[in-house]
Amino acid sequence: MKLGIIIYSNDSETVWNAFRLSSFSLKKSDEVEVFLLGKGVESETLDTHKFNVSAEMKQFIEAGGKIYACGTCLKLRELEETEICPVSTLFDLHKIISESDKILTF
Repeated sequence: MKLGIIIYSNDSETVWNAFRLSSFSLKKSDEVEVFLLGKGVESETLDTHKFNVSAEMKQFIEAGGKIYACGTCLKLRELEETEICPVSTLFDLHKIISESDKILTF
């Protein structure tokens, strides 16, 4: 199954769980792409003592997952792309939506 996951939250626990599910789905042989939109582009900065979001994101990438970050949303927050979160566009989001079997939002 191909999953498209859209993360719009900057709540550490929510984003951490979204990436846990993403990594788990890869282990079940699903194809998973994550698009960070709005507040979701802040994901790499959300680590807390309880929720190591950046480690979950790295694990997801190392397992073969793909992450896209909305370029406009990054720019609005004066953030730049990173190796884990490359700048993407609505074209990429539309492609994920149109090609996925299921879309989940967090």
